[in-house]
Amino acid sequence: MLIVKIGGGRDINIGGIARDLADIPQPAIIVHGANAWRDALAEQLHVHMETITSVRGYDSVLSTQSSLDLMLMAYAGLRNKRLVESFQRHGIPAVGLSGLDGRMIQGKRNGGIQCRQGGKIIIRHDLSGKPLSINTRLLDVLLGGGYIPVLTVPICDEDGFAISADNDDIVAVLHAQCRASTVVHLLEAPGFLADPADPCSLLPRMTVDDVRSCEGRSKGRIKRKLHAICRLLEEHPTRVILADGRTEHPLRDALAGYGTTIEAESSGSAADGAIA
Repeated sequence: MLIVKIGGGRDINIGGIARDLADIPQPAIIVHGANAWRDALAEQLHVHMETITSVRGYDSVLSTQSSLDLMLMAYAGLRNKRLVESFQRHGIPAVGLSGLDGRMIQGKRNGGIQCRQGGKIIIRHDLSGKPLSINTRLLDVLLGGGYIPVLTVPICDEDGFAISADNDDIVAVLHAQCRASTVVHLLEAPGFLADPADPCSLLPRMTVDDVRSCEGRSKGRIKRKLHAICRLLEEHPTRVILADGRTEHPLRDALAGYGTTIEAESSGSAADGAIA
């Protein structure tokens, strides 16, 4: 089993991913983002999106009803169906679903997000939550029928409402159920960079200890991604690859070892010193 997380940037080579996936015989699950399309829609529709930072340093977009509507349009609608279209054109029997459909991804709504404001800690409430489980019956029907699930947010909360969630957390929950042999993250970067401003600072290999260390020093979106990868590797070790989604053959290159390979072993890291 292969799980592929496709980033939400516009420069990701979807056609290249589809061509590569068509040549891979093993079953696969796709999880995708669409932040570039959401942001463009927000601008076109004049919808304000507020980014908040939790007391633990994780950034997220405050999920209001307006931003959730944007998510439905950009993630579950436009991006999901364009991905399915590209896969179908390359002979891949893709089925696009949000976590809401058939309660494919069940979660629990957050009780509130602790943030700092004016030197005080306040609680912000929104329409977000954490994925907890997968509808294995539905997933097994799709995989057993030879289909490729193409999944994205929103997910379903305990009362049947749509809520936002982090797609990297969804990947971790999927892996806990499917125990994928490899989890690939396709990014708008060559892999994990020790210095985000220097594309030559790629770390080819990391351990979960390295990832945990980098998470503590990171900011922004990558901090949340590293946290989800740590969780995935600690609970159910596997091979995780962070690779460039912009190349001619993104998935083939990733599986061939280009990018950053992360494994659970905690000693003898090739990243020792590079991230100090």
